[in-house]
Amino acid sequence: MTNEQYYELIKPYEDVSQIMLTKLEILNHSIYSKDTGKPIHHIQNRIKDKKSIEAKLERLQLTDSVMNAKDHLMDIAGLRVICYFPEEIYDLVQCLKRQADLIVIKETDYIKQPKKSGYRSFHIVFGVPIHCLDAMEYYPVEVQLRTMSMDFWASMEHRICYKKEYDDKDKVSREMQQYAMALELIESRFEQQLKDQRL
Repeated sequence: MTNEQYYELIKPYEDVSQIMLTKLEILNHSIYSKDTGKPIHHIQNRIKDKKSIEAKLERLQLTDSVMNAKDHLMDIAGLRVICYFPEEIYDLVQCLKRQADLIVIKETDYIKQPKKSGYRSFHIVFGVPIHCLDAMEYYPVEVQLRTMSMDFWASMEHRICYKKEYDDKDKVSREMQQYAMALELIESRFEQQLKDQRL
């Protein structure tokens, strides 16, 4: 894939990423209630760079063509939405699913079913329509929704464990699982405090 092909490939993904970002920013507003806190702490978005696309296609044993990238990669455009509590994540997902122009391509709930490592997050890929002069086409955007504690754990796990070799991998793995459970407990206590205040 040439640089020119890459920049042409990512144009519609930049567009759908911006559309999803706008939708989420609107959902973070309250039209009627002034007492409702905003569910989103912050949002990160990114477009996969050329090397990452080529590396992923290679892992899939595919050539690095534009067509293969379009046909096989669901995460060229990605957003990470950081919320305060899990309940807010599920509310946002339901709000997005109710939007008639979006289609759900794939979803995986790692909050209710965490990975063995302790990783928790909600992953959902939406098809977002792009209307051009000559056609309309859906492009995928992967949205990862996490709480602040889930994001903290994932960031630290990546920093500590990514591509590193340990003499006692099982011990490190057990410790990371314990940290994940401890953060989940702290998060649930904060959430309960907030609910108590609203009673």
